[in-house]
Amino acid sequence: MVSTSPGYGITIRVEGPSANQPVSALTAVLNSQGASLTALDIVESSFDRVVVDITCDTIDADHADRVAKAISEVPELKVRKVSDRTFLIHLGGKIEVHSKVQIKTRDDLSRAYTPGVARVCQAIAADPTDARRLTIKRNTVAVVTDGSAVLGLGNIGPAAAMPVMEGKAALFKRFANIDAWPVCLDTQDVDEIVRTVQIIAPVYGGINLEDISAPRCFEVERRLREILDIPVFHDDQHGTAIVVTAALKNALKLVKKNIADVKIVLNGVGAAGTAVAQLLYHAGARKMIGFDINGVIHKASPQSDEMRSWFIEISNQENFTGSLSEALVGADVFIGVSVPNVLSEKDVQNMAKDAIVFALANPDPEIDPEVARRHVKVVATGRSDQPNQINNVLAFPGVFRGLLDIGATKITDDALLAAADAIANCVRPEQLNESFIIPSVFDPAVTPAVASAIKATCR
Repeated sequence: MVSTSPGYGITIRVEGPSANQPVSALTAVLNSQGASLTALDIVESSFDRVVVDITCDTIDADHADRVAKAISEVPELKVRKVSDRTFLIHLGGKIEVHSKVQIKTRDDLSRAYTPGVARVCQAIAADPTDARRLTIKRNTVAVVTDGSAVLGLGNIGPAAAMPVMEGKAALFKRFANIDAWPVCLDTQDVDEIVRTVQIIAPVYGGINLEDISAPRCFEVERRLREILDIPVFHDDQHGTAIVVTAALKNALKLVKKNIADVKIVLNGVGAAGTAVAQLLYHAGARKMIGFDINGVIHKASPQSDEMRSWFIEISNQENFTGSLSEALVGADVFIGVSVPNVLSEKDVQNMAKDAIVFALANPDPEIDPEVARRHVKVVATGRSDQPNQINNVLAFPGVFRGLLDIGATKITDDALLAAADAIANCVRPEQLNESFIIPSVFDPAVTPAVASAIKATCR
């Protein structure tokens, strides 16, 4: 299934003769090309000419080009300009700094800066814990990346990672009123990353690691947690784990199965997949089988790092060595954080009665959701245009809101599980159904609920 997305929205400015009703011609072209009309505005109108801005959502960049080309080929219509709406909102970046205090007079300047500011500096020097009370530290998070595993784009480097980190900072502000800032590092050396974050840490109340490839991300997080007195949270791992666990808890309620009894097949046991397995294990899951690019993970698989060794120890207790398709026979749950189109219709057809499929590869999932729904009870994806979107925005704003509010220094597995329970409980029993196992990211109850769970668990 392929659908249009606002992420590929375009606005096309078109000029044509008013007598020929260009609006009708334009809408006909969009329909024929499979684009979704979202807005139509008359920009200029005269006796014989009309200029129209027509806005539509397309499937991808190539589809957008085809739509614009099709309009340009209509006789008597002239395409003046094609604007990519996603690029437009990124012009100049998505975030900026605003002062919280007004500086209009000499008195204001004397208090906000010199000479008055010196007394505040001296107070912090005398008692460093005052930094949380008298500076931005209490409400500020660093969003740290090395650009090595950005979305599904891979190792594109720190500059190309900036739009994602800016977006993350914008989400922190929108959903939790947290001031976050991108810290994109021009190094992929673990020692340099750790040392750099260590020496900038005094400014921040928390560190959000983002888009750092496995297995280096495990070591970076572990070492930073050991040396810093502020919480360190790798969202690709733990944010994903929290939301997946929340969604699975509700899905299992719906199908009336126990997490300790269900057979779970994981595809993509990297940073996110391992963290998902950890939190599910903490929640009681005991029958997990994992696959990576090399196939099934079994007792003789290479133990390349500490996290892989842990997963080998707790998973695949029967030492199954077959294929993904074979593992799915009779499986209750599939969780994919991998690559598109690795599951066939027969694969999901062979799963257990009332099975659950979380196909989370983005933008294209491991199986077409419409195909999966023919054979399983619950389907979730990472897409915003499908029911049951597994989105980390449900987790990280509330997690950091809670951590910052209490000045926490660490975050525990119990806190992560409490956050998952808080998200799951935002779906009331009477709301729970196959298409609603997880709340909307815009549900105003989610962030406060997660923050409260974190504060109660981390105190």
